[in-house]
Amino acid sequence: MKDKVTAVLLYTSTTALGLGLFLKFVLDINPDIPWAIGGLVGLIPAIKWVVDELKDRQMGSDILAIFSILGALAIKEFFAASVISFMLASGRALESWAEGRADSALKSLIDRMPKIANRITLNGELELIRVENVALGDRLIVKSGEIVPVDGIAQESCYLDQSALTGEPLPVLLNSSDSVISGTLNAGNTFEMVASGNVAQSTYAGIVTMVRNSRAQSSPNIRLANKWALRFVPITITVALFAWLLTGEVKRAVAVLVVATPCPLILAVPIALVAGMSRAAKSGAVIKGGAILEKLSRAEIVLLDKTGTVTHGGPVIAEIVALPGLTTEYVLQIAASLDQYSPHVVAKSLVEEAKRREIKLLTASEIVEEHGKEVKGLVAGKKIRVGAVPDSLPKWAQIKEPLLVALHVDEELIAVFGLEDPIRNESRKTVQDLYRLGIREIVMVTGDKLDTAQAVASELGIKKVIANSKPETKLNLVHEYRNKFSGTVIVVGDGINDAPALAASDVGIAMGARGASAASEAADVVIIEDSIDRVTSAIGFAKISHRKALQASVGGMGLALIAMIAAALGKLTPSEGAIAQELIDLIAIAWALTTLKSK
Repeated sequence: MKDKVTAVLLYTSTTALGLGLFLKFVLDINPDIPWAIGGLVGLIPAIKWVVDELKDRQMGSDILAIFSILGALAIKEFFAASVISFMLASGRALESWAEGRADSALKSLIDRMPKIANRITLNGELELIRVENVALGDRLIVKSGEIVPVDGIAQESCYLDQSALTGEPLPVLLNSSDSVISGTLNAGNTFEMVASGNVAQSTYAGIVTMVRNSRAQSSPNIRLANKWALRFVPITITVALFAWLLTGEVKRAVAVLVVATPCPLILAVPIALVAGMSRAAKSGAVIKGGAILEKLSRAEIVLLDKTGTVTHGGPVIAEIVALPGLTTEYVLQIAASLDQYSPHVVAKSLVEEAKRREIKLLTASEIVEEHGKEVKGLVAGKKIRVGAVPDSLPKWAQIKEPLLVALHVDEELIAVFGLEDPIRNESRKTVQDLYRLGIREIVMVTGDKLDTAQAVASELGIKKVIANSKPETKLNLVHEYRNKFSGTVIVVGDGINDAPALAASDVGIAMGARGASAASEAADVVIIEDSIDRVTSAIGFAKISHRKALQASVGGMGLALIAMIAAALGKLTPSEGAIAQELIDLIAIAWALTTLKSK
């Protein structure tokens, strides 16, 4: 348990209450001392919590707990004081569990950044330096598989995987003098670049800063139970004062305070929230806190990323056309047999398609790869070349897919493969379900090209599209919608480019099924199964749990109000009031737990 004060209070109050019950009913010994200690143990942290709340100009349920414990101790109703202390500790522990936050919000972003860079000295030698020591104009070497440390200018052609930053699923071939963005992955051969600034000025560092600032601004700071308890505290104090003033019996006022201690709020609310989070987690959506779940239940706007969110995020074979007289199985076998030796993402797609069709791959030799362009080699005694298509294609080779790969055998074009980033099967239904759940507007926001984005949006029934979006574009859009609408603004994404928007939104949902990522760390909800329909599951369970929490609280407070009147009329002593409060708690908790069974 992260909150050590709550942990100590829970263990101590439980021990004190249990020891007192053991002494009274087993050994027939006066249990007042352990019960009094239990009450005092709860009083100290409760006072601290109330003081902290008052500093933040807040007041919640803990103020009634203080009055109840003080009153019970003053009139020597030690059992009541001990029970209140135990319930206060239990509620805090459950609330801490329900609202556990992601302490590592920036960890994956920062850990991903390289710590060293390869710099070419004036003598032409290579030296390792710390990234923070890179200066404007430094000549750097970025090796294959390394992440670009700072922004710069390429000095030769290079092949970069920019998917984490731009959302574009395919690696990009850059030429000499093209801009290189920090945070991108070198998917090709080693290349040289010239730094255009230091690490603090880099694009990636800017994204980290945006996440840090946005995360701080969007962190919830008000306990859910407090907002409802504020309406109940004045009523309780008024009834207790009238009972005392009209009868002159302090015991009646204490009984009112004891029975009114808002344990249904302290316990039922976090239990309903935890139950909702548990249901969502079982369905594949991890919600990182009770306050987040409450916001999720008021969802109104959803900003959807495209690549890896509504699409699978990687290329797959969509169409194969072969020279007349040849079969698609034959040309795929030849191409995949050579591509199985390449780490290229497109090559892997051809190999996976061959395996899916259970096509036996052949052995290749004399393999030469020009990263970002093509792979050459010998397969079955023939010269094979797989890679970029020629400038003009014959009529039989015409394909409309966005990415084309050509297969040449002995310098003759014999096949063209069309690849695409396919839409997830469940994406269209997810969009429809979001509207059914009360979402007012869904916007596709992507770093991809406009025509590609519009085609995907049209297929899914999304009317508004914002393409060619940079991280700051998405971030500004989040602020715009948050200022425009009173409901919750949700961002759904999966890449580093989505991290600032995920952090700044009311609720950020990350598609994290393919491993831990910056998006998952910055998000409030992580989809751990590779299916976007878990977004609707998360919202649905949030609405259910929020409704159950409200019902349990209102019902529990209603029963407490009846018990308060009984206590004011002298029908309940403080100890009897504590027992009555426990029964009310059980009813409220039982109702809150029905969240686990709700459909």
